[in-house]
Amino acid sequence: MRRITHAVAALAMAAAALTTTGAGSAGAAAGDWAGCPSGAVCIYPQDQDPAVSPSAVHWSYGAHNLSGQYGNHWVLNNQTGGAHAHLCRASGGGDCVYDIAAQRGVYYDLGPINSITLDRP
Repeated sequence: MRRITHAVAALAMAAAALTTTGAGSAGAAAGDWAGCPSGAVCIYPQDQDPAVSPSAVHWSYGAHNLSGQYGNHWVLNNQTGGAHAHLCRASGGGDCVYDIAAQRGVYYDLGPINSITLDRP
């Protein structure tokens, strides 16, 4: 199931990259991915597919509590240097259930997710 999810995520991200590039994003900095700045982890609005414009951008390492996030959202880890992000059921970064490697994304139901962590490599 994870292979299918990752394959779908890869295809959707490729489509998002083409959509963003085709929309004339000449002002975007190198390394931006579907509107997510290089070095950040981005959460997109519910059911926005493909991912185009993030509703939340997280820059700092550590736990970030989420609120009002229900249903399926794209979460893109555009951090550099191999940093990971984790989706966690508890606030404050506890009970993490999904690991997102650098330069990867996942379309995930954030209803049971209460925090996200950005972790140094």
